[in-house]
Formats: sequence, structure tokens, C-alpha cells
Amino acid sequence: MAADAPRSPRPPRPPRPLRSARLDAAGDPFDEAGSAADIGGDRYLEFENLVRRQLELLGEEPTRDGLAKTPSRVAKSLTWLTRGYQMDVADVVGGAVFDEEHHSMVMVRDIELYSMCEHHMLPFFGKAHIAYIPNGKIVGLSKLPRIVDIFSRRLQVQERLTEQVAAAIEEVLKPLGVGVVIEAYHLCMMMRGVEKQNSKTITSALRGAFRDDAKTRDEFLRLAHGPSNPLR
Repeated sequence: MAADAPRSPRPPRPPRPLRSARLDAAGDPFDEAGSAADIGGDRYLEFENLVRRQLELLGEEPTRDGLAKTPSRVAKSLTWLTRGYQMDVADVVGGAVFDEEHHSMVMVRDIELYSMCEHHMLPFFGKAHIAYIPNGKIVGLSKLPRIVDIFSRRLQVQERLTEQVAAAIEEVLKPLGVGVVIEAYHLCMMMRGVEKQNSKTITSALRGAFRDDAKTRDEFLRLAHGPSNPLR
């Protein structure tokens, strides 16, 4: 019986992308859990080494028990916290835009957001209030918080974040108007620098009817800044 022919070696697999940057079938980002091998790739190893070197520059010993896994944890955590760079508005909204003859304001308020200041890489967090006036089309309500996540999960300044959210909604829906208000606390002001614990930053972006019509603008701002009462 003839001997089997030797098998040709398999070509090497390309490095797997960072897991937390991908979306599942429902448009949800995967969570950050997983082994180093699961995230893998040269990019991940470089990230780990940079964190390890930061610890050394701070005067710490990266190999001690409490810090041995910190470079891996930080690499995973920062990849998760900045996953918005890998997300796209069109992909997240998908087919959730519907024809509807509704011409009054639609508002989703008190949307929690978490982001990172690009100046000090410290968190800022708060709430977004979004409203639009449809022009023949509406979007699934859950897509508005997802749009906030796309832009908040990046290195940001609050002013730009507010404008980006408004611009994305305007591009998706072509509405008669868009209004976005963001209220946030910045740790770069609270735990360093001026150390002011109760200072809240409020930014707004008003487009179309929200900018040009005083009554529409006043209604939106009254609803955005009014008390938030739980449903009973």
C-alpha cells in the first residue's frame, strides 16, 4: 500500500481583530471579557508593553502580584472604552428607519453616557437629551442611545461630541430639526486641576427648526432641563 503523501503546511492565520471592537448581529458591541489570546495580535502586545512601561516610569514594579495582570486589563479596558472608533452610524442604525407621517417632536432624554477627555484621558460622564422633528421618517428609539455610544466611546471633548451626535441624526433622518443637549461631569476638573466637585458642563447643538423657531427651541430646552420624574 502506497504511503500517504505529506500534507502541505497550513498558511499562517492573520491576527484576529480586537474583540471588543466588533459588533454582534444585533448591533451590540461584544463585552471586554476574554483571554489575551482571544484579543491577540501584535497591536495588543504592543499595548500591554506600553502600559507596563508606564508603570515602571511611575516608580512601580509591574511584576508584583497586584500589577502583574494590569497591563492586560488596561489594554482590554481602553480598547472597550474607545470602541466607538470601530463603529459606524449606518451599521448601527441598520434598517431601523421607517416611513411615518408624524410631524411633532420626538424626544429621548436622560441617555447615560460615558466618555474620556482627550486632554487628560480621564472620564467624563452624564446624560444626553435628544429630540428631532420628523420629515416623513422616524428611527427606532433605541438607535438614538446607540448613536450617542458611537461618539462617546472615543477620546472626546464634550463640545464636539454634542455636534457629532446632532450631525449623525441629521444625516440619517434628514429631519425638520434636531436638538441635542449634553450635561456632564468631568473628572479632569474634579480630581485634578481646579478640583471643583459640583461643576457641571452643559453643551447644546440646535439645527433646523430647533435653531430657527423660538417656540420649538423653548419647548425642547424646557423638556431637556426640566425635572426627570420616574414613570409610575
